[in-house]
Amino acid sequence: MQRLFTSFAGGWPGLGLLIQRFIIGAVLLHQSTAFFSGPTSTPSLICESIGTVLAIFILIGLWTPLAGLLTAAFEVLIVFLLPRNPESEILFAAVGATLAMIGPGAFSIDSRLLGESKSEKPVPSAN
Repeated sequence: MQRLFTSFAGGWPGLGLLIQRFIIGAVLLHQSTAFFSGPTSTPSLICESIGTVLAIFILIGLWTPLAGLLTAAFEVLIVFLLPRNPESEILFAAVGATLAMIGPGAFSIDSRLLGESKSEKPVPSAN
């Protein structure tokens, strides 16, 4: 998994990725939990259950490339399984794919688990 990232974006780009992950994860989580309140079919129930787990992973920034890729795949699958307006699923698929490509950023569990340790960072010189 560490080979998927050359670095974890910090600063403003990292904050932007945190906001992107938080918003898309929260909306996916809300969408999945709202889905469970109505009548469901078995295939869509399985997709939405997996979607709930993926939303949590995206929200906290854990296994982000895999979670983003699977989110994109499951959202495309939901477009074909459920007879509802597909615009939101297409948007979620696109954001999931971009998160898989960009990575989670410095403010994520992935960064804590796979990023540079503090001992590996260069020490500033006292010039």
